[in-house]
Amino acid sequence: MRKYSKILIQKYFDEHSLVASDIESFNYFVEKELQIIIEENKIIEPTIIPHNIDEFKIRLDKIWVTKPEITEADGSKRPIYPMEARIRKISYAAPIYIEVSAHINGIQRETFTTQVGSLPIMLRSRFCHLNKLSREELIQKGEDPDDLGGYFIINGTERVLINIEDLAPNRFLVEQDTVGPSKYVGKLFSEFGSFKIPHTFEKLKDGIFYISFTRVKRIPIMVIIKALGFAKDEDIMKFIAGEEQNDETLINLFEFVDIKTEEEALDYIAKRIGITQAKEIRVERTQEILDKYLLPHLGIKKEDRLQKAYNLCKLIKKYIAVSNGRIPVDDKDHYVNKRVKMSGDLLAELFRVNLKVLIGDLLYNFQRIVKRGKFPSIKVVIRDKLLTSRIYSSMATGNWIGGRKGISQRIQRINFLETLSHLQRVISPLSSSQENFEARELHSTHLGRLCPIETPEGTNIGLRKNLSLLAQVSSETDEDKVLKSLKNLGLKSV
Repeated sequence: MRKYSKILIQKYFDEHSLVASDIESFNYFVEKELQIIIEENKIIEPTIIPHNIDEFKIRLDKIWVTKPEITEADGSKRPIYPMEARIRKISYAAPIYIEVSAHINGIQRETFTTQVGSLPIMLRSRFCHLNKLSREELIQKGEDPDDLGGYFIINGTERVLINIEDLAPNRFLVEQDTVGPSKYVGKLFSEFGSFKIPHTFEKLKDGIFYISFTRVKRIPIMVIIKALGFAKDEDIMKFIAGEEQNDETLINLFEFVDIKTEEEALDYIAKRIGITQAKEIRVERTQEILDKYLLPHLGIKKEDRLQKAYNLCKLIKKYIAVSNGRIPVDDKDHYVNKRVKMSGDLLAELFRVNLKVLIGDLLYNFQRIVKRGKFPSIKVVIRDKLLTSRIYSSMATGNWIGGRKGISQRIQRINFLETLSHLQRVISPLSSSQENFEARELHSTHLGRLCPIETPEGTNIGLRKNLSLLAQVSSETDEDKVLKSLKNLGLKSV
């Protein structure tokens, strides 16, 4: 038995990398996430166009990344391996290509493929030249066959992206509040693309449920539900309380019984948030705010309004259940309410923001040339160096989106275990200067996921953790596939 177990353990480590989750995260980013980001910014419409044209659009279609290569001084291109990048103090990166088309008056005129920048490639990922090489081939290329990969080479320096532990987005958590006017506070961070909008639910002393998000502060939830097109009091009551008698909901419905239509509700909200234009404009602007900033993860189109109303009813139902003691308050430190952002997620954030900068630059250059009376080709106005330099800058300095620092760190090569520890590091975004006792403590859900011993002494204790050696982080699952499987099993949507 001992002989076989040794073979099995050896086989497991031959086939499974200890940093497989990070590599998988990077692969998912390049294969799926890049295209999703392009879909979010698909159509670009310049505001200044030549006077003889009615409509002009620039469309971004397909994006793909090839294997790492280098452009020499004479302009020739050839593949580059990590060892050469280390020795020559250059970045191990692959070109990003994108298909761009120009549409004049609805007719496609110009289509071309252009390089929009270079993306640093993670060692041992699917896009790395070392992927699937045998031990002998790795030695031949100057690599350590036992090296795990999972890091990047920027200007010849090996750098690792540190995993970030954050509260799960799009998840409604109700907790007790000791300082505010409301005994219980519900919080939800709605994430959509580059937006992350905090929503706060409260019940004040008047017994009314209020919601706050972006510039919309403390608006009664019942009015918001009616403004989303779910205006019948009876239906709202059914959705929240079912067949039960629910006094809290009745008080809220009775308070706003005069608001009977969607338009009246929208006008009420507009006045509360200080929109003072004519009624039609007031209503239109309020609708725009509700579409864009209220629960954007459920959609930002007109068709999604009813879905948002149903979800708000569901959130009120949970809030009432917690405040009445029927279900316990949510534990922020429970790992089911946490997400670990790995290299793929961090690079997606970086790429999303910098693509917007590139699009802004493209529009500025295009409109500047149009003002001079010329009509430029799109190929001329795309600066590929802009995206590359911004990505390299963040990865070389560790300064990330949202003012975070130290995300990219120089890998520690004191010994193999130190390197492995650095690749598995997980940091909390909480400030190390504040107490945050509960966040620093060990939680039973860390078992088998996070190492209970490896954390620094001093101010960072409990905030800087490490994944357990054999811990794996599951990647994001496509919602449509899950829904399809559930519907095949008999799920009916209400």
